[in-house]
Amino acid sequence: MLYRKAYDKLLEWKKQSKRKALCILGARQIGKTTVIRQFGNDNYECFIEINFITDTDAARIFAGNLDANTIITNLTAYTRKAMIPGKTLVLLDEIQACPNARTAIKFLVEDGRFDYIESGSLLGVKHKEVRSYPVGFEELYHMYPMDLEEYLWANGVQKSTIQYLKDCYDKGLPVTDAIHETMCKLFYSYIVVGGMPDVVQTYVDTHDIAQVIARQAEILELYRLDIAQYAEGNDKVKIRAIFDSIPSQLNDKKRRFILSALDPNGRQLRYADSFNWLADAGVALPCYNVEEPQPPLRLNEKHNLFKLFMGDTGLLCAACMDNVQFEILNGDLQINMGSILENMIAQQLKSNGFGLNYFDGKKTGEIDFVIQNGMGIDLVEAKSGNDYKVHSALDKIRRVEGWRFENAKVLCKGNVENETGVWYYPWYMVMFMTPNRAPKELKYEVDLSALQ
Repeated sequence: MLYRKAYDKLLEWKKQSKRKALCILGARQIGKTTVIRQFGNDNYECFIEINFITDTDAARIFAGNLDANTIITNLTAYTRKAMIPGKTLVLLDEIQACPNARTAIKFLVEDGRFDYIESGSLLGVKHKEVRSYPVGFEELYHMYPMDLEEYLWANGVQKSTIQYLKDCYDKGLPVTDAIHETMCKLFYSYIVVGGMPDVVQTYVDTHDIAQVIARQAEILELYRLDIAQYAEGNDKVKIRAIFDSIPSQLNDKKRRFILSALDPNGRQLRYADSFNWLADAGVALPCYNVEEPQPPLRLNEKHNLFKLFMGDTGLLCAACMDNVQFEILNGDLQINMGSILENMIAQQLKSNGFGLNYFDGKKTGEIDFVIQNGMGIDLVEAKSGNDYKVHSALDKIRRVEGWRFENAKVLCKGNVENETGVWYYPWYMVMFMTPNRAPKELKYEVDLSALQ
């Protein structure tokens, strides 16, 4: 089995003394069910799996009273499995197809006899049909396609090698030439293969890019079928049109999504739900422009100006349909490949836990990514060519009076280097760019003695 970081998350969740239900959300075909199934079989005496899409009759388990005893009775009768208190994990897969099950989680968690994991995407979720969300009884975890580090593991790269690269990143030291060259080649292959587990497994087993592309084409078609099945009414046409236009929109010099190119008479408000549908489904990743590249970025977002990336870089390559794979595998990431490189960086930053934003000022120019880390702001440029030390926008923005930045980083084909306050990192080191995590415990108590 391909090892996923989500497995570590599941182990961490199981160690909690007072466990909530764990709700894992993410796009279709990214391996949610596989990793949960493996975890359940490894760590529980009894593992019960219910899929509300493949088994439509299963919704009847939650059709009546939603008290814990009734549901558990229905569950054991339906599955014909005895549930062992404290040693049973129940997976409610594709839970978006059964709104009552989402409501019932509160009562099942309160009952406390068994553990529950929900899994699904937000495809076609009818929020109004969920009578009551289990707030306080459910922990959300967003899962994404395999990131670069997981891909490297799958291809036999040792954790000691990755740790060596991490040390180089942390200490600002160049990577040895031999390792750097090999890592760049692996990076090229990741751009082409992407992180969909079935595709990665196909590549690991065969190293046949033709088979990789064929499997990617199947997933793209599955996504189109999902749009046809789960989107409502007139939204089907709009969502499909947006999805199919992502490659061409990214190929524009500015990468910004231009609605008029899709619909000359289109209005942002009319299409907002369609964009949100694709984002919620995990199929697309919006990257919003900000008024100022200063914290908090969320309050500076301009939702009418955005880039729309594909959820997986391999699927983007497959969707381009112009045989870009050969050029990429041979290290050609020049201007025509800039959009694909930028998509990969966006995908990795998102899976690492960052929000996606960019900045484009009339007097300064555009910065590919502006990321918030705590209350600090990092500027990130993705350079595909040999002239990666030419970055006029980055230089101008750093000189704007009143603006403060923690780091300026350029991801490029070169090695680790710092020059005039700008850090240059190899593309593959984007996997080490992670947000500062909030402490697990932060106690604060005011001394009231002065008020006595």
